[in-house]
Amino acid sequence: MIKIAFFDTKEYDKKFFNKYNEDYGYDITYFESLLNSETAQLTKGFDVVCIFVHDKIDEATFKILNENGVKLVALRCAGFNNVDLAHKGNIRVVRVPQYSPYAVAEHAVALLLNITRKLYKSYQRTRKYNFTIDGLLGFDIHGKTIGVIGTGRIGKVFIQIMKGFGTNVIAYDLYPDKKAEEELGFKYVSLDELYAKSDIISLHCPLTPETENIINDKSIKKMKDGVILINCSRGKLIDTKSLIKEMENGKIGGVGLDVYEDEDEFFLRDMSNSYKRDNNLSILLSMPNLIITSHQAFFTSEALNKIASDTCKNIKDIFDNKDCMNELK
Repeated sequence: MIKIAFFDTKEYDKKFFNKYNEDYGYDITYFESLLNSETAQLTKGFDVVCIFVHDKIDEATFKILNENGVKLVALRCAGFNNVDLAHKGNIRVVRVPQYSPYAVAEHAVALLLNITRKLYKSYQRTRKYNFTIDGLLGFDIHGKTIGVIGTGRIGKVFIQIMKGFGTNVIAYDLYPDKKAEEELGFKYVSLDELYAKSDIISLHCPLTPETENIINDKSIKKMKDGVILINCSRGKLIDTKSLIKEMENGKIGGVGLDVYEDEDEFFLRDMSNSYKRDNNLSILLSMPNLIITSHQAFFTSEALNKIASDTCKNIKDIFDNKDCMNELK
């Protein structure tokens, strides 16, 4: 029987994975802790470790996993910037490259609408029986120029939705999809042009050495005054100190974040009774023109079903000596 050490476990993980495991019969041990070099000894005796976005497998962790006889790392997510593939040794690595691009793209739109129409502020006001609309002036998304950085599956779904709003969409990607450009009716431009022309910029690119801190002092200065920024991808795409600085001086009109640069110890956890705080995160949370959600863009029943089913199948494919289309080399 294949033994799986499942890290960073939440109750919803157990619910969905136990459901699909009825067809596979894996021996799963659920750990609430994150996987890193300090907790890697827990993997002794296991064939597989199953991880999520906040687990960290660096060189030191891979060394321990190899010593413990772990054969496979199964990511239950698409991004793999938290896994140092250069030091995986004999361990194979698989991921779930697509679970629901609609979930993430729709969440980005939800953040955008909250900013442009001040929905949360209005909600808080009406709960107190204050039905005035002073200070809630928004603006039409229709007719605006939307800049999309990253035109993979999620980026293309976001573009489709934005075209439905009647916007002009421009995009940047290291690997342009010319067929999608023609079919969806958007235009690829340089990064500098995207920064200069966009009223709203939404990030949908993976975290790589090329994209880390792609939003920084220099890039923000190239943007329109009052630009809206949306990030439902990876927190390290934005340099937080630069973001705070440009929000405080009024350059940025609004920000919607589902991710944060240093989120690992906070997001997806209840920290309300803890004295542990992150100074930059606290500043962001105090901003009146910013809304933050806790890495929940992926969190739909459709996505969780897809993650569980594909992860279970990935593991079976590897141990049946099959080629796995979702393996990372």
